Amino acid sequence: MNKELNYLDRNEFNFTPSDEVVNAIKNFDIRKLAFYTRIYDEGKKSIFSEFLAEYYGIDEKQILLGYGAEDLLKMAVHYFLTGEDGNRKMFIPKFSWWYYKSIADEVNGNTMLYPVYETDDSFAYDFEALKKMIDEEQPKIMLVASPNNPTGNGLTVDELELLAQMLPETSVMLVDEAYASYVTSDISYIKDMIERHPNIIFCRTLSKFYGLPGLRWGFGFVGKGEMMERFGRYANKYLGYDRLSEEVAIAAIKSESHYREIANVMDEARAMYTEEIGPLPGFKVYKSIANFILIKYPIELKEALEAEFASQSYKVKFMNEPDINTHMRITLGRREQNRLVCDVIKRIALNNK
Repeated sequence: MNKELNYLDRNEFNFTPSDEVVNAIKNFDIRKLAFYTRIYDEGKKSIFSEFLAEYYGIDEKQILLGYGAEDLLKMAVHYFLTGEDGNRKMFIPKFSWWYYKSIADEVNGNTMLYPVYETDDSFAYDFEALKKMIDEEQPKIMLVASPNNPTGNGLTVDELELLAQMLPETSVMLVDEAYASYVTSDISYIKDMIERHPNIIFCRTLSKFYGLPGLRWGFGFVGKGEMMERFGRYANKYLGYDRLSEEVAIAAIKSESHYREIANVMDEARAMYTEEIGPLPGFKVYKSIANFILIKYPIELKEALEAEFASQSYKVKFMNEPDINTHMRITLGRREQNRLVCDVIKRIALNNK
């Protein structure tokens, strides 16, 4: 009988959900499915958006809900790249998720890569070069991924603020924060930034830190002003959202401590990879603040690595994009999964000296 595959190539969740999430499903009142979720009397979207408003201290009207963060990203890109001004330019990081370009292509958007350079142990933005690009091209959207997939690097709040100040108010700063909860539990900067910048959108998800990619919940926050008010009306689902999933979503966010413990397991894995794989000849382990780690390896070992992982019923992501095609991205999983992956890499590296 074949072993069950261990998927460490998709940045999914290899742990168990919190007890609060399990109980929310077990105790759900099925009769609620007979009614729409929208709180008509108060003009609110759902009990989830109402919860988020209180949790983040943000006006409920500035909250977006979607079918995963990908839904919010797609709606924003399609909406703003098809505006009356005809500006279809969108900036995306040089090394980033292929999906960004794909959704821009769907509306004939013109994507332009802004510079990201490799450092000793990470990747970083060239802010001076980016400022020059913004001044010359005047993009409609500048997409920022923090932390970024597949590189694992992120931006500080001060760096996000610097980027926001670079953009004209007619441009939109679209911030993909799918992995942000791994960085810090501080969320106060979101409210501060959307109050100062009417042209900013933050997108988050329950798929990564909260381990619910199958639930398909994304949420976001927008600045105030006419431009974002119009987008909010476009993105809003008038009759509301899934009654069961919104209760599960609330339960997940309320059980932060459970997921923070899992994040600590991932911290251990990052340290293990850095200490044990980093010194191997031809290998480089990059600093990551997401639920995956990027490792550069000698390309001549690729076939042996793929074969050995397959024999162990494991899958990791071998990158094939330009300038990053000698790298593999590995989802951080349970301790035994992380240990096996590390041992496979060491065995192949040492056997092929």
